[in-house]
Amino acid sequence: MMSTISLRPYQNDAATFLYERDTAMVLAPVGSGKTALTLTALRDMVREGYAQRVLVIAPLRVAKAVWPVEAAKWAPTLSVNLACGSPNQRLAALIEDSDIVVTNYDNLQWLAEQDLPQFDIVVFDELTRMKNPSGKRFKAFEKLVKNIPIRWGLTGSFTSNGLEDVFGQCKIIDTKMLGHRKGVFMQQHFSCSRYAGFDDWTPLPGALERVMDRIKPWTFRLEAGAYSVPDLNTVRVPVSMPMDAYKQMKEEFVLQFANDAAVAQSAAVVTQKLAQLASGFVYTEAGSRWLSDHKFDALDDLLAENQRAPTIVWYQYKEQLAELRRRYPHARTLEGDAIDRWNEGRVELLLAHPASAGHGLNLQHGGCHMVWLSLPWSLELYEQAIGRLHRSGQKHPVWNYLLLTDGTIDQLILDSLTAKRALSDLALEALK
Repeated sequence: MMSTISLRPYQNDAATFLYERDTAMVLAPVGSGKTALTLTALRDMVREGYAQRVLVIAPLRVAKAVWPVEAAKWAPTLSVNLACGSPNQRLAALIEDSDIVVTNYDNLQWLAEQDLPQFDIVVFDELTRMKNPSGKRFKAFEKLVKNIPIRWGLTGSFTSNGLEDVFGQCKIIDTKMLGHRKGVFMQQHFSCSRYAGFDDWTPLPGALERVMDRIKPWTFRLEAGAYSVPDLNTVRVPVSMPMDAYKQMKEEFVLQFANDAAVAQSAAVVTQKLAQLASGFVYTEAGSRWLSDHKFDALDDLLAENQRAPTIVWYQYKEQLAELRRRYPHARTLEGDAIDRWNEGRVELLLAHPASAGHGLNLQHGGCHMVWLSLPWSLELYEQAIGRLHRSGQKHPVWNYLLLTDGTIDQLILDSLTAKRALSDLALEALK
């Protein structure tokens, strides 16, 4: 493939892989430059006359903050329109002549209802957003995508939440990989048992290897060690708190206060309440109640120990964000020009939720420290969030601090993430 952009060798190999295939997936770790290599392939496809118009679908923040900026660097000859915002703004961006139209996943159902101009290529950035083939937006857009001959998918977390998620991602790219029907796929590769009234699907022995072998012709997998970033140092920070309230919620599913109560109606809800209590607070029938400052005390110590170095604090709950803002009035969230200010070294403390900031954002230039007040259950969110700092262009070792309350569900969540990481590693190994 002809290219004048200075890509790293592994990026050029991946760009060539896309350029040579109508349907393909690039599975590469966060921070490995998937946007850059894809734009390089798109630029050459347009230049050589194999495509005229491209549709890119990405998470909202990535669509707005990453693709237009990266396109100016890697494919300056291509014009880009952003089809986000109001329906009228989106429609104007679609109709206006441009090489690339970028929109977000929440607009897929709306897109499927429009009389769209012809697109030659569709790129799914963060392909895992299409893992549910029974979802409304998947079904709506599936009819449209059949008319787009070239379909590429990019992801760093292909099997992050289980082998079952692979089917939808493959189907939207090319049904030749795993077929048309998820039911058939499940019967071929899983066994089913009934538990508490629900179907429990378990992969059959060797299912992972068989599935990965089937999709290999369509898949570029970035080899471990092909790209270089500084070390990632994950540090578990044990903290403790009074356990009476936690034990009461765990045993009785209720926590009674003088004029209020926190009540869990099911085991699933009590799990959420225990995660809140491990963070020092609980949502009640009347609002919320703080019971312990133990994680904020630990955060204070970490910030002081690191001499107030620029740090991202990952939170899970609105109540945590409110308390962070109260304690650290100088902290910034991602609104406005915060991303630019962070990368320029002008933000000491950046507060972010992994669901809104965990995909695509380049934050590696502003710092190398992050702290988790609470961990998510989703491996995809966890890994993508870490990848905001631990990515190509980072010049320093990255420090990833996990605040874990002794004797609580915090450890169970971490164990779950570790188990999912093992599955993801096995899947990528099978693609070699």
